[in-house]
Formats: sequence, C-alpha cells, structure tokens
Amino acid sequence: MYRVTLIPGDGIGPEVSKAMKKVVEATGVKIEWEEVNAGEDVIEKYKTPIPKYVIDSIKKNKVAIKGPITTPVGQGFRSVNVT
Repeated sequence: MYRVTLIPGDGIGPEVSKAMKKVVEATGVKIEWEEVNAGEDVIEKYKTPIPKYVIDSIKKNKVAIKGPITTPVGQGFRSVNVT
C-alpha cells in the first residue's frame, strides 16, 4: 500500500480531486490518502495558503497530488502553484 498526500484544493478542486481518486482506485493500486487542506480556506487560520502541516505531510509521504487552488489576480497571496 502506498501513502499519498492529497491536497484537494478549493473552488473546483475538491470535485476534481474526487474524480481523480476514482480514476486511481480503478487501477487497483492500493493507496491510503492523507488529506490536508491548503489554499484560501486555511489562510485566515494559518496566515498562509500552505501551512507547515501540508509541507510536513509531503515530506513524510514523498508523493503528493494537488487539486486546483485559487490564485488571486494582482493581490492576496502568492500562487500555491508557484510556491
């Protein structure tokens, strides 16, 4: 069994991530998903779109899949994709 960090994202991210999980499950590969939240939904609480627990999970599992995360245009936080 593989353990993979899953960052569902925000906006359409959770919907896309749910579909991705179905596709991966159809392969028969056994994966234990460690879901962690990042993006707009966590900024108020953690003052960053990528809290330390997200980075820690990725380092521990060595594999991560990230759903779409909102990128503000011209203001707000730096794109999670760039970070």
